Amino acid sequence: MSHDPAQTDILIIGSGAAGLTAALHLAERFRVTVLAKGALNEGSTAWAQGGIAAVFEPGDTFENHVEDTMVAGAGLNDRAAVEFVVEGAPAAIERLAALGVPFNMDGEALHLTREGGHSHRRIVHVDDATGWAVQEALIRAARAHANITLLPDMVAVDLATSRHEQRYSGAGNVWGVYAFNRATDRVELYTARATILATGGAGRTYLFSTAPRGATGDGIAMAWRAGCRVSNMEFMQFHPTCLYNLEVKNFLITEAVRGEGGKLINPTTGKNFMPYYDPRAELAPRDIVARAIDAEIKRFGLDYVHLDISHMDPEFVRGHFPNIHEKLLGLGIDMTRQPIPVVPAQHYTCGGVVIDRDGRTDLPGLYAVGEVSQSGLHGANRLASNSLLECFVFGEAAARDIAERWDALPPPPAIRPWDESRVTDSDEEVVIKQNWTEIRRFMWNYVGIVRSTKRLERARHRIAMLNEEVADYYGHFRVTPDLIELRNLLQSADLIVRSALHRKESRGLHYTLDYPETGPQAVDTILVP
Repeated sequence: MSHDPAQTDILIIGSGAAGLTAALHLAERFRVTVLAKGALNEGSTAWAQGGIAAVFEPGDTFENHVEDTMVAGAGLNDRAAVEFVVEGAPAAIERLAALGVPFNMDGEALHLTREGGHSHRRIVHVDDATGWAVQEALIRAARAHANITLLPDMVAVDLATSRHEQRYSGAGNVWGVYAFNRATDRVELYTARATILATGGAGRTYLFSTAPRGATGDGIAMAWRAGCRVSNMEFMQFHPTCLYNLEVKNFLITEAVRGEGGKLINPTTGKNFMPYYDPRAELAPRDIVARAIDAEIKRFGLDYVHLDISHMDPEFVRGHFPNIHEKLLGLGIDMTRQPIPVVPAQHYTCGGVVIDRDGRTDLPGLYAVGEVSQSGLHGANRLASNSLLECFVFGEAAARDIAERWDALPPPPAIRPWDESRVTDSDEEVVIKQNWTEIRRFMWNYVGIVRSTKRLERARHRIAMLNEEVADYYGHFRVTPDLIELRNLLQSADLIVRSALHRKESRGLHYTLDYPETGPQAVDTILVP
């Protein structure tokens, strides 16, 4: 009997580090279908330059890595979740090495770099393009596995739940997903006993973002609409140093450039400004560095600041950052001799769908792993290079849980097919373009690095108006990938603003002028649908 990928044992939405890790573990016993929104390597994993944090250095301990993570997370982390991930790190690295990821070595040992917020060198890497190497190795292994079907160009529209059963039920089970197939321009139904969301973050709700085009918060929005709680969406991490270049929208200059001696300079005054903001200067945690750059830019009316590592030996710079060096040369910047113009940009969604230690969401049959989830690992600010790590450890945890409970997971009942009998083709694509741009601009200006209640209220007001427009549009027209993304983008923006208004303090990445102090107690913001 051949395997019908539309009726599979386990359905995974997303083909990055989290999704493919889960797929490879499950495929030993089950048939797995993996849906990717675009190409299989188009997600955030391939962009991760820095690396994967793990304790290998003599003198470093799990306890140190846990502490560093908790300090960065401003006390909001769930310590048990942090310990779980940190302790799973060395084994995860070993499995990746076994898959053929060519980690940089230092003699017999792994070569380790250091990044802001870490008390030791503990970043395992492949030059400055770790994510790309990891993504390639995972895809290669998944393609070679007879039990895994990889389907690119499938845009998930909504989860299929008990509400979509032929005999309606309010049980809240998740049975799979409705997905728009770009090849046929039709929405198809995919069913499974268990569904894993590995859809990444919501970075594209912002004007400047290091996230790939597809990071429109799809999984977070779909889970929310289906009935899952969503938590800590106000904690949007802004990477302090994204290349400022009008042609190239999201080229990231890794943290490690500062870790290895790069300085931040105000191009007008020529001053290295970080020491004025924090004694740790360039090695302060990301949120502090991003706010400092934001403050300099606003105070001096700059378009960007300079990141300068040209005082270091050119061989050293080229050796450490071959890919960045080459990319910048192509844009006319020689980083061994000139400063790099940089601005902060949205970089990571710390909040997401609430999950437990096994990656389970509030809905039976639905799991979430990686950036789409809120596992308790990151708290109010993610520590550098803990994100890929979370994907491997939780990807495996979810796979293990599904395998252990397999016999208790009921097979999907009959689900209604997608109904588009009452809709027509859209006559005005311009509406989508306009709304998309509007969301990203007001989110950047009102819900960015520095917030205020007044700005957040303005954003909330705009979202309420757009909600009516988009709902009306969605009800009348056939879905397209752009419309699906706009709907999810708006839902994500709504969750971010609601969470930000709810938090009456500044903590970690959430900084508001109206409540600059941090409250005595660290409490998660949990939104209930």
